[in-house]
Amino acid sequence: MRLSILFLVAASLCIGFHKNVVDAKETKIVLVAGKPSHPPRMHEFNAGVQLMTECLKDVPDLNVQFVLNGWPEDESIFDDASAVVFFMDGGRRHEVVGEKGRRLKVVDEWSSKGVGLGFMHFGVEVIADQAGTEFKRWIGGHYEHMHSCNPIWEPNFMVFPEHPISRGVKPFQAKDEWYFNMRFVGDISGEKAAEIEGLKFVPILTAIPSDKVRDGPYVYPQGPYPHIQASKGRAEAMMWTVERPDGGRGFGFTGGHFHDNWENDNYRRVVLNAILWIAKVNVPKGGVESAVSKKQLNANLDPKNPR
Repeated sequence: MRLSILFLVAASLCIGFHKNVVDAKETKIVLVAGKPSHPPRMHEFNAGVQLMTECLKDVPDLNVQFVLNGWPEDESIFDDASAVVFFMDGGRRHEVVGEKGRRLKVVDEWSSKGVGLGFMHFGVEVIADQAGTEFKRWIGGHYEHMHSCNPIWEPNFMVFPEHPISRGVKPFQAKDEWYFNMRFVGDISGEKAAEIEGLKFVPILTAIPSDKVRDGPYVYPQGPYPHIQASKGRAEAMMWTVERPDGGRGFGFTGGHFHDNWENDNYRRVVLNAILWIAKVNVPKGGVESAVSKKQLNANLDPKNPR
């Protein structure tokens, strides 16, 4: 009997050890959704992160977890994460700027350890004096009120750089609130790759806004801004990446306003590829393969009153 008990204890220890080994092989990514905002099918952060999690489920050795409705009360979900992506409202009430700057310090500590960081749509906007320096260091830039602009338009993304995030991405168009004229590190315009202030900067999605787009109206403020009009004919970066001196990676993506764009295979693929890349997970040769049904697209939408 004693031998049997010892055998069972030993076996259970072996099983537990094996599970830890398997878990240790997994790369952990955390997707953080902001609180509900805007009318239905816009800023659907909660539905968006759950949809992205579903789209990444078949990637081997990947553990994707999500947080709903803002910064989590239990921050242990971030333990051992290789990358964290924020899809949320920004500006003065940005979740990452909360608690009198404590969260900024938390994220900055992740960055110093090489954790990948991604910010999407309104989440790329911060007040320059609050978090502009950090965002330039983490992801190479940010949306700045009255410097950047936010028209709803339909760029035609035709050419992509030689980069893992571009794998499998074919030319596409998508009507969205595509921000541009970001406040990039070193005040670069962002349409070309650059190495500056220790960052390797690569634009992924670029297109030339028409003169009509530059002339406005923008969503808010409606503009137009003379400095935006003065750059007519220049390509603009609406998704970009950086490799940081700390060994970490980052990306910014200014789309994501309209939830239904996740049905676009190439729109979806470029974001999924970016999530893998900042976590240092190999991006498949043809990019992340996923399919989204109408049922999946309509799942987990926030209850909102039509405006």
